[in-house]
Parts: sequence; structure tokens; C-alpha cells
Amino acid sequence: MNVRMLLLPLLLWAAPLGAQGFAGLGNAADAYALPSRDTVLTFPADHGPHPAFRIEWWYVTANLKGDDGTDYGVQWTLFRSALTPGAPLQDGWQSAQAWMGHAAVTTPTRHFVAERLGRGGTGQAGVSTSDGFAAWIDEWALSGPALSDVTLRAQGADFGYDLKLSADGPLVLQGDAGFSVKSASGQASMYYSQPFFRVSGTLDLPDGAVEVTGAAWLDREWSSQLLDPTQSGWDWISLSFDDGAKLMGFVLRGGAGDFTSATWIEPDGTATPYGDGALAMTPLDIHRVAGRDVPVDWRVELPERGLDVTIRALNRDAWMDTTVPYWEGPVTIEGSATGRGYLEMTGYD
Repeated sequence: MNVRMLLLPLLLWAAPLGAQGFAGLGNAADAYALPSRDTVLTFPADHGPHPAFRIEWWYVTANLKGDDGTDYGVQWTLFRSALTPGAPLQDGWQSAQAWMGHAAVTTPTRHFVAERLGRGGTGQAGVSTSDGFAAWIDEWALSGPALSDVTLRAQGADFGYDLKLSADGPLVLQGDAGFSVKSASGQASMYYSQPFFRVSGTLDLPDGAVEVTGAAWLDREWSSQLLDPTQSGWDWISLSFDDGAKLMGFVLRGGAGDFTSATWIEPDGTATPYGDGALAMTPLDIHRVAGRDVPVDWRVELPERGLDVTIRALNRDAWMDTTVPYWEGPVTIEGSATGRGYLEMTGYD
């Protein structure tokens, strides 16, 4: 049987008929599990998959610098999607669990992207916490003795990377102890981060290998209805400031009005969540990419922390031309604080 036919349910999930919200993430949860404020996250178990939920991801972004001083960005994401409620992780080629991987490298002048699609139940893709940590799709992998100590590998037709990630700070629970609200009507996810990775390794680019060092941020999130049906997409940031503090924030667009959320993270990992309205993100410059008008420079304000910064894309053309397309790339920070970070934007048609 043609592999693309085997993956057809995943492709249909990516753009389902009558989908509500970006990529159908506003569709009703139906019989899938729902996030709960009463959930107590436990590790390492919650580093693994949650098959009762419709969608989840393991998502790494890294701000890196080459020996010559050039800035780079790296992304690695593994998505799991349950195609029917109650689908087991292991069920051979008839598995109703689908997997998708995205990898990218961004330079100041180029943006490299690759995608992998896989079915559960075959060993082609998955996540395991039974002996250390391993998340993989084909030969792409995030793995090591623990999630705090991993190697990250991926390659596309014209790029690749082999990076060592070591955490020097704690996990951060987003929202209310990991329960992250996404809309005024109550949609939510379970969400935590590891924003304290130190990175070293090698990028393989068309002009040759580049030794790099820097910092990385891991996001873990799962839900069954991530968005309100009227929400069209989001603008998400992870910012690491030169004084050691960090900020996660997002704006979900649409519905009765934009919905915002943020977490301020101290250098020691102490986290303070901020609900709807505390964070302001204002587009400053619009760039035409892939036939879409996308805001690539932003003013970011969190008045309760005295934060007023401008973030600018390292490469304004960092478009992810994947099954579910979006913009994703590294940014610089200037203003009341300086540093580096990442910006993701979805739902720009």
C-alpha cells in the first residue's frame, strides 16, 4: 500500500473538512480526554505520550551562535495526533495514532525546512520514558538518559544538525500548575517547559559544518480542543534575556477578542503566570512571505514587570512550508531588556 495513503488520516487531520480554528484545533473534543486544573504533573511519566488526548507535541527551539559570530536558529518538533478517541499507541499499521516531525535551521539569509510523517504502531515514530528518554520519527531523534540530558539530531535534503542539550535549571509549569487556559470560553491545554538548556554541537549546511553553542527551550503541550472554534491562530514567543530572566507569552487571535497569556521566569526558575490582558504584543512591521502578510517585528510589553521591548526576526522569510504551514524563527530583543528568543505565528492566510 502506498505510504501516502497510509498517512491520509494524518493529512486529513491537518486540514479537516469543516475544521474550526487553526488546523482544526477548535473542533469539539468529543470523546477525547480534557485537561483539568486538578491534574498534578508527574515526571518522568508526563514527558511521555498521552494517547487519550487528541493532540500533543514535543517542541525544541534553539538560539545558537557560530564560531564566526553568526546567529542561527534551530527547530525540532514531534507531533502526535489521535485519529479516533481511545486509540492505543500500538496497533500495527492500523494504528489510529499519527505522527509528524518538523525540523528547521534558520540563518540570517536562508531558512531550511524538512518534514516527516509516520504512523504509530510500527516503531517508525514514538516517545518512550521506559529507559531514559527517547522521542523519534525515522532517524530524527531527541534522546538521552533523561530529558534534562539529551542529544538532538535531524537532517533534511540540504541541512542537518547534531546537538547536545543539557539543562541547568528546573522545569517550568505554565499557567496554573501546568493548566494553560487558551480562551475566554475555557479551552485549555496541559503545558510545561524546560527553558534552561545549554547547547553545543554542529550544524551541517551547504557551505560546510558549523560548530555552534547557545541555548534551547523545550515546550510540552497536550490537549483535545486547544482553541475556541472562532480563534484563527496564535502569535507565540519564548524570550531569554541577557540577565537570565525569561518570558513565555502568546496571543490567540479571534473570537470575542484577542486572548493573551504569559509566564515570567526568574533566573532560578521561579515562575509567575499572567492571565488575559497582562501581555501586549503589537505588530510593528509586516513582511510578505509565501503569499501572506506576516508581522515579523513586534513590540512586546508586560507592564507589571516593566518590560517594553522590540523583537525582530533574524530572517524575515522563515516560513515553514509544511503540511500545516506557519512562520517560525529566531528573534533579537532590544529595549528595556536585551537577548534572543523565538517567534511562532500561525493562521496567516
